Amino acid sequence: MCLIAWNWQPGSDSPLLLVANRDEFYARPTAALHHWEDAPILAGRDLQAGGTWLGVSRCGRMAALTNYRAPAMMRSDAPSRGELVSGFLRGDVSSSDYLGQLQGQAAQYNPFNLLVFDGTTLMGLQSRDARVLSMAPGVGAVSNADFHTPWPKLSQLQTGLQDLLLQRRTSDVQLMALLQDRSPAPDAELPATGVPLALERALSAVFVATPGYGTRASSLVRYEKNEIRFTERRFDVDGDAGTSVHSLKLPTIE
Repeated sequence: MCLIAWNWQPGSDSPLLLVANRDEFYARPTAALHHWEDAPILAGRDLQAGGTWLGVSRCGRMAALTNYRAPAMMRSDAPSRGELVSGFLRGDVSSSDYLGQLQGQAAQYNPFNLLVFDGTTLMGLQSRDARVLSMAPGVGAVSNADFHTPWPKLSQLQTGLQDLLLQRRTSDVQLMALLQDRSPAPDAELPATGVPLALERALSAVFVATPGYGTRASSLVRYEKNEIRFTERRFDVDGDAGTSVHSLKLPTIE
């Protein structure tokens, strides 16, 4: 997962709306959005390492992950970061407790940003400095740098989401259109992350498309009063590869 934006409105009938693109090599085997047989999780699945990049649980938890782009910091022997998402979704500890436990272990993994929601609190962990953040109400975003770092693609998606919210135009079609923009950023605005300029340019678009690597899934997660609605549109090297829509009824609190 390489780009996530959200609108966090605690206490409302629609507390969380999240939009996200997952970028990955086309050759990496992946299962579409589905209900897992071995856990109470609704998510796509990385069939190479077994974890996921974005998912929700039947009790209303949500977790999402982006990688921190720093080629010099990558280790081939590090454990899969996708297990951090599924680990939160399988459990029942609070966002604060889960990220607090993970803080001391974050350096074991290649750099990442983890966003978690326990049904009450939205929080994040950026592993590079093992920092835990409580997300303020409103629109926020994260890409492949620290939370809220204003890379062009992040600023574009965040501004686009804010505009649609102000206009009350948040249909699936309108939100998916934000995630499909393939326009690269001007060279003068590109970050310097240690990859060649041509690749930096290609990765600067909200929707990434290169011969071997690109946006594999565009996702919408909507928390409403009594349910979660999860939409995933998939892509492969040939283009559109299908769409899945699932709903989960949220447990009633007596």
